[in-house]
Amino acid sequence: MAVTLEQARRVGYTCLKALLRFAFMVANNLVAIPSYVLYLIVLQPLRILDSKSFWYIEGVLFKWLLAMVASWGWWAGYTVVEWGDDVKAVSEDEAMVLVNHQATGDVCTLMMCLQDKGTVVRQMMWLMDHIFKYTNFGIVSLIHGDFFIRQGRTHRDQQLVLLKDHLEKYYRSRNRKWIVLFPEGGFLRKRRETSQAFAKKNNLPFLKHVTLPRLGATQVILKTLVAPQENGTPSGGDAVRKESKSKGLQWVIDTTIAYPKAEPIDIQTWILGYRQPTVTHVHYRIFPVKDVPAEPEALTNWLYQRFIEKEDLLTHFYETGAFPPPQGQTKAISREMTLSNLWLVAIQSFAFLSGGMWYCLFQYLYHCLF
Repeated sequence: MAVTLEQARRVGYTCLKALLRFAFMVANNLVAIPSYVLYLIVLQPLRILDSKSFWYIEGVLFKWLLAMVASWGWWAGYTVVEWGDDVKAVSEDEAMVLVNHQATGDVCTLMMCLQDKGTVVRQMMWLMDHIFKYTNFGIVSLIHGDFFIRQGRTHRDQQLVLLKDHLEKYYRSRNRKWIVLFPEGGFLRKRRETSQAFAKKNNLPFLKHVTLPRLGATQVILKTLVAPQENGTPSGGDAVRKESKSKGLQWVIDTTIAYPKAEPIDIQTWILGYRQPTVTHVHYRIFPVKDVPAEPEALTNWLYQRFIEKEDLLTHFYETGAFPPPQGQTKAISREMTLSNLWLVAIQSFAFLSGGMWYCLFQYLYHCLF
């Protein structure tokens, strides 16, 4: 079939736009990430004198970095509509966020839709696959105190011990509030077949839009971060006992991400922007942690039930284009999530000005020394 002039123009425009966006992302990373690191190196004396203030500043810089990532999608027309419970109501409390996992763009979507949730972004901890440690953002996550988990049966027990130690060492000492994890342990397309075989073998529901979650990390987080009086647990972990002011983990936020036509956005699309503007839908359901069972078998059943509900939510969404209304209501109400373009431009400008400042400073020091 012959390509028309109009089609050739559209392809050419898309390629040019993708190339320019890629160049901007590279420049953005080259100035923003080193600036973040250098600011925190300079502020090391403050870390010794006033650790709380140091981690406050680090959190603000971290939020700005995530806002830059959000801006790449926002300016390409990849926006978010939110459904279900309003998580802003618990943004100042400690919460564990459980998210279904379809593609690399899930993380970018969360970076975007949590920007307007108060202090959440600067005070959150991420659990992510260890491979992300070796990406351009890895150094930032290492400094911020995120946890990189290595997948696989041979590493599982050791990783859970390391996770518990990590939480006790960094979660409250750095004033973290929300912890985000993907209990499925991998992308849907990679785990679906294995999950369905496991479900068939163990007489569990057949799931197409999610996979059966894994218990380990969820259980460790609850045992370590839930206060003694919650969850029927005799002790809430060393981290809670060391921080008597903390109320402990108070909420579990079940988060379901849905893409139109079940076509997830990956990081390449987020960066290059070659897909048409897309609205991603995010559904929240909040559970008090006291209603979450502590005993492993009961917790496993509870966690399975959450993902069975996700399956129902996503099935309804793919059939109707909307999430179902909450129980007892006749209509589901959505909320359009918005970002300020002026604020995003200001953050990007600060990043590039910082990069220029550090470059001039190193040039000056070089000439003074040599």
